[in-house]
Amino acid sequence: MVSKKNSCPDFFEDHWIDPVATATGKRPADTSIRKKKAGFYINEELLERFTRKFHELKLAGAAIENKSALVELALTYALDDIDKGEKSILLSQL
Repeated sequence: MVSKKNSCPDFFEDHWIDPVATATGKRPADTSIRKKKAGFYINEELLERFTRKFHELKLAGAAIENKSALVELALTYALDDIDKGEKSILLSQL
């Protein structure tokens, strides 16, 4: 919000306009969803493949916000598959 005393925005205001989102036309991430940093050890080759695929998607114009969003999507699909029980592709490979 811009104060009346000076025309500078208050960057500590809760409801300010994100200049990057405004410039790119992307809406800000949903801040109502609580997130927690997770630490995992992942095979280096798989991690390189993931990073390469993420950048390929970004260059192709995919609407993927960041690597965390891609990991969340992949985990959601994996867990949905595991929930299928005996029909699960992932469980059949364990």
